Amino acid sequence: MKQIATMALMLNLGIAALYAQRPINMTFSGTGGAAVINLQQPGTSNVEESEAGNGTLGQFTFRIISAITTSPQASSTCSGPNQLYFVGVADGGVLRFQDGSLLKVNLTQGADGLDLAAQQAQCTITFQIIGGTGRFKSASGNPTYTETVVPVLADAFGNPVFFADSGQIQGTVSGVTAEEESQAAF
Repeated sequence: MKQIATMALMLNLGIAALYAQRPINMTFSGTGGAAVINLQQPGTSNVEESEAGNGTLGQFTFRIISAITTSPQASSTCSGPNQLYFVGVADGGVLRFQDGSLLKVNLTQGADGLDLAAQQAQCTITFQIIGGTGRFKSASGNPTYTETVVPVLADAFGNPVFFADSGQIQGTVSGVTAEEESQAAF
């Protein structure tokens, strides 16, 4: 009887660990530019980013495809004579970890604040985790992606077309067991 009670307790603890929210803090850097994939959103341009980084879930690469408004929008947090604000209307991405596990995300909300005087942008995106493979098969959460973007290359007209970026992904994730997380951290 004691063995059955012990096994039931261990099973309950294992299930609780699977669904427990775990804080994540990951840093990344990479590049971005015009996307080959067109998300077909009216009044937007398409951007593709390729990132690599490390953090609480292990080493990863992250590919993001976005549709961002082409006309500046009104903002209470990004305003001034040298400030432009653009809203993300469609966004999705896949994080690939060294163990081959994938974590899929979609845009919940996002925006880019462009500072013309500083020649950089501050971007913030809230993602919804929509599942994954391997250790992220049952994952869920809403991490926040923040980055600083600076131009690297301009076209013949002086318009920036290729960018360097770096930032963080922070928040919580559920559906990844502690044992699987520790195997992914290097």
